[in-house]
Amino acid sequence: MCEVGIVSIGSYIPKHFMTSEELAERSGIPNDIVENKLGIKRKPIPGPDDHTAEMGIKAARKAFERCDVNPLDVDLVIYIGEEYKEYPLWTAGIYTQEQLGCVNAWAFDVQLRCGTTIMAMKVAKDMMASDPRVKTVLLAGGYRNVDFIDYENPRTRFMYNLGAGGAAMILQRDYSDNALLESTIITDGSFSKDVVVVGGGTKQPMSNEVLENHLYQLDVLDPEGMKKRLEEKSMDNFLKVIRDAVKLSDYQERDIDYVALLHMKRSAHNYVLNELGLSQEHSIYLEDFGHIGQMDQIISLELAIKQGKIKDGDIIVFVSAGIGYAWGASVIQWGKKSKG
Repeated sequence: MCEVGIVSIGSYIPKHFMTSEELAERSGIPNDIVENKLGIKRKPIPGPDDHTAEMGIKAARKAFERCDVNPLDVDLVIYIGEEYKEYPLWTAGIYTQEQLGCVNAWAFDVQLRCGTTIMAMKVAKDMMASDPRVKTVLLAGGYRNVDFIDYENPRTRFMYNLGAGGAAMILQRDYSDNALLESTIITDGSFSKDVVVVGGGTKQPMSNEVLENHLYQLDVLDPEGMKKRLEEKSMDNFLKVIRDAVKLSDYQERDIDYVALLHMKRSAHNYVLNELGLSQEHSIYLEDFGHIGQMDQIISLELAIKQGKIKDGDIIVFVSAGIGYAWGASVIQWGKKSKG
């Protein structure tokens, strides 16, 4: 059995924010709906130097500062940020490796939209188990898909919470603290073409028409159909991945102490907690951050540590969902002391 622990984490949040009032004005949605239903009081938006991979690098530097791992110790760098980054057709993991001085590592990029971090944690652990040369892994990346949001397009209203930021995690084999246990991921291809950027790909290359008609921004091709299918599956799949990952980790629902949930509308967040028999004290609602994609779980964990919500022996569950559609959960036993 491969024992893998989280050595350190870090996050980067831009200094610029969009307030709920600004979002309400741009979208035409009443401010009380923005705050109470969509669950957004404010959200970070990128400044002029907040490029995607760069935000992940800034987060990684914080992670290194918080531990004794040296960049020279890293065997593998996995870029967990978005494909929308500094340059098209560019391997951001290799750039991240170079900027951080991880010269003894090799690097690659992975992608599962907002489920990327959980997927990458599983990939990293599985690689450590199968390859003795991989002992220390850095996950790092950034996110600024807020650039793809047209606030005048009501079909994308559920994505008005998108923000910007970066996050990083250092994992190590034979590290007994903050143990990464099991993960479960579900993907459902029936949603694969529901949320897309129509223009700029091989089907409709970039052109004046694409720019003039805002086809370079996110859109929902079948909003009513997608809504109906999500209502039938999404909440069940959230609970399924959580329960399955917890069971595979030899724990039960009642053992969960903290849930690092992605930002979603307030009622959905509350529903997941209620179904697990948990209260608001067992999570942090990211109403001051919005949805920073696959960075949400690391940001939530960092906030929980700062707020004293997590202690040694606690069972933490990372929970994600990404358009496409993917749902994922990873279980972590925090600290040095085992529960029970």
